[in-house]
Amino acid sequence: MTARKPSLFDLRAGAVEALQLSPRSADLDALLEALDQHLGASPEFFRGEALVIDLRRLPQAQALDVDALADWLAGRGLRPLGVLVGTEPAPSTRLPLLHAQERRPTETTPQAGASTQASPSTQASPSTQASPSAQAQAPTQADLAAQAPAASAAPSGGSTLLVERPLRSGQRVYCAGDVIVLDAVSHGAEIIAGGNIHVYAALRGRALAGAHGDASARIFCSCLEPELVAIAGVYRTAEQPLPPDIAGKSAQVLLDGETLRFEPLRGR
Repeated sequence: MTARKPSLFDLRAGAVEALQLSPRSADLDALLEALDQHLGASPEFFRGEALVIDLRRLPQAQALDVDALADWLAGRGLRPLGVLVGTEPAPSTRLPLLHAQERRPTETTPQAGASTQASPSTQASPSTQASPSAQAQAPTQADLAAQAPAASAAPSGGSTLLVERPLRSGQRVYCAGDVIVLDAVSHGAEIIAGGNIHVYAALRGRALAGAHGDASARIFCSCLEPELVAIAGVYRTAEQPLPPDIAGKSAQVLLDGETLRFEPLRGR
């Protein structure tokens, strides 16, 4: 019998977690002005994040100067990876063209797992739309792989990840299903879930639910003080203050159309 020679590498299908920028206008000047206003409020927040330019919602995709947009984004510290296109003719660009199939929650079987890879993103992650979402795993502001590892976490079921310890700055957990955290999520920590996120303590870091496009996902927490929350790629950062009846209180976050809605959690 001949022993099988061990492989030196694996080549398989996978998903890359990145922010997703979805332009809604081919007017580059107007688009850059809007982006400058948005990113200027927190210039360091998305620095180092991987990003995909999603043209599927842009009727005049060929009219957009994608390379000029990518150069501008790179000048702001973002890392454009490629261009996500649909069935429309793709624009001329030096970036790789990516194709995605819409995922239906009823057709996917979530699997639990933890990640210690670079943080944030979106798949994201993302937009006001992360956007985002991530995916897409959430925004990645500089590689955190060399920083603190992810907190100890153990799956409590086939599609749920249970985290029983605090999440410190630089730590990230990811699960294709739901994530339940029983302790505080500090500034700089990140949770990415394909389903819902439950935090039974203070949420001060980032929480990205519905990372693979599940618009029905929600975020629940006992004390809402986040750096960023996102559902299915639609996000909101700390630069936009929360209403007084929500900030620092028990609340849930859900997606209403293309807007995040915040509601207090009250006992019944």
